[in-house]
Amino acid sequence: MEDLVTRLLDGNLNAVPRILTLLEKGDPQADDIMQRIAANTTGAHRIGITGPPGAGKSTLVEAMTAELRKQDLTVGVLVVDPSSPFTGGAILGDRVRMRDHFLDPGVFIRSMATRGASGGLSAIAPSAMRVLDAAGVDVIIVETAGVGQTELDIMHTVDSVVVVVVPEAGDAIQTMKAGLLEIADVFVVNKADRPGAKRMANDLETTVHLGSRDMDWWTIPVLQTEGIRNKGVTELVEAVGRHHETLRDAGRLEARRAEQRRSEFHAALRERLLDRLTRAEHSDALAEILHQVETGQLPPITAATHVLQNPNLLK
Repeated sequence: MEDLVTRLLDGNLNAVPRILTLLEKGDPQADDIMQRIAANTTGAHRIGITGPPGAGKSTLVEAMTAELRKQDLTVGVLVVDPSSPFTGGAILGDRVRMRDHFLDPGVFIRSMATRGASGGLSAIAPSAMRVLDAAGVDVIIVETAGVGQTELDIMHTVDSVVVVVVPEAGDAIQTMKAGLLEIADVFVVNKADRPGAKRMANDLETTVHLGSRDMDWWTIPVLQTEGIRNKGVTELVEAVGRHHETLRDAGRLEARRAEQRRSEFHAALRERLLDRLTRAEHSDALAEILHQVETGQLPPITAATHVLQNPNLLK
């Protein structure tokens, strides 16, 4: 483990896959590693790419990566895929993603499974970003799973959220109903060569100006792109960069990250409490309580309170 951490902090991206695997397996060594690298983050710009399925997020991420590499920036890409119902792993995997960058030593790519987590993210995504940050990666891009209208967890994870929609998505009001207006720092109408793109962009601009977010320090831009033709990608990268600078200059970057760390702590605590509960269900005492709940002898809320008041039941 010593050698693994040393290589990571020296900027060796080859150490990252092994550490991420330990995180995914819940290996106890992962906790030690995360503790050791906690004070060694470099402040990488964390960008989230989210939106409905079929919006062209993957193509856009690939184009953004190429643009960032032109600027001699190192890039970490975390692609969150739906879990396989049989293996629990990511369905698409690394090797069918971003083929043009797969052998680039300045780009790290990893597919991660949601493993049943809601919100379009993997549970270890925040820790994975911290690992890439400690390795000295300049920009980290997280592409959500494309699960529809429930991808709002991304706002609790990254610095800048790019919401990608397509003309076929309908009017901007539907986008606002999906909650995307509340999380977007940049809006992108991708596949802008299709009919209705300009109208969709105009509607979004109007909706943004009427939105409820307190954004006196930042005006959400609405951009049009064609990821597959690399049109508008330079402007997108510039807009996301401006957002990061504005966030920092306005004194909001550290406040946002502090809130994210608090959210990550709550999520980790819930996950570990559930794991402990699952393991403890085989004990005689907890099994009896579960039996009483199942047979209606004990209200679930009363049983939960009893367990919390008697933490030895979870051992």
